[in-house]
Amino acid sequence: KGEILGFLGPNGAGKTTTIQMLLGTLTPTSGTIYYNGLSFQESPTAALKKIGYASGYEKLPPRLTVAENLDIVGRIYGIPGSHRAQQIEHLLNVFGIHALRDRQTGTLSAGQATRVMLAKAFIANPDLVLLDEPTASLDPDVAQEVRNFILEQRHQRNIAMLITSHNMDEVTTLCDRVIILKQGSIIANDTPQALALSLCKVRVHLTITENLNHLTDYMQETKRLFTTQENQVVVELDEQEIAYFLMQLSKRAVVYSAISIDKPTLEDYFLTVARQKEIV
Repeated sequence: KGEILGFLGPNGAGKTTTIQMLLGTLTPTSGTIYYNGLSFQESPTAALKKIGYASGYEKLPPRLTVAENLDIVGRIYGIPGSHRAQQIEHLLNVFGIHALRDRQTGTLSAGQATRVMLAKAFIANPDLVLLDEPTASLDPDVAQEVRNFILEQRHQRNIAMLITSHNMDEVTTLCDRVIILKQGSIIANDTPQALALSLCKVRVHLTITENLNHLTDYMQETKRLFTTQENQVVVELDEQEIAYFLMQLSKRAVVYSAISIDKPTLEDYFLTVARQKEIV
């Protein structure tokens, strides 16, 4: 409870397939799914009553109004009429879409439609919410509002959430833990920070003012990875090599006016995983 779990992997890794199995729209070829100790295969309806779902790619019935869309979902969950109406009004206010309650969903912007999707996911007061790229195609300001809401829901109601996303900064901000999937297998399971730090390479940015050619000669001699653009140089190093590297530049009379060091990020880790050879 209360954990936000990132579920990441390259395209084709099995993320959407897994979510569809968790929702019962695909049948697993092996294994068992349990929700709070309850076998999903044996009691799917009981399990799904406490599961919410939203996708940034889902399409709403365009001719139904926002309120009608939420009402139908509430009926599917078996929420009684009076409570359903109260819950709809509450969610319309929480998501800032009350003024849109009588608008047909086909006329909504991407940001407005995403808010309706999220309202659907939370209408049954779920224990677990599955979010498949909830901020896909949203403007940055709207995406930030969605992230803030997700964090508020976790804080206020201690809801567990599983999120897929291709935005590594978003995952780092939201998620307590991350699972990396590749070809249907879990290859990593840790916090975003721990996964990033498992990469020992850092990027050292230098602005060279004298003897740039001495630096490039040294890089080629030692076969280190680097890029140059005019007098800007970026070098990939193990973190413990930085002091030795700077000492070598001094010996070669390389003068620089600025230096900065970028530590690995979750995106660096993800790209490293994506480029690795296929699992046999």
